[in-house]
Amino acid sequence: MPSLSETIKLVAVLAAATLLGNWFLAELKKARRQNLPWHTAYLSPPGLLILAALTVPLIYWLARR
Repeated sequence: MPSLSETIKLVAVLAAATLLGNWFLAELKKARRQNLPWHTAYLSPPGLLILAALTVPLIYWLARR
């Protein structure tokens, strides 16, 4: 059974992911309403954070190989 500190860490990460996802979806909806190109949401702050979160571990893994 996880300790209380581990549970708090898990809940914090889940809450941060939820907030970032909602922020990205809001940017995506705003871009669609304004008929902007599809990549506009990915160039917004939440989009760049998501892309960084996906690419940094990949680059680290490739560098370690």
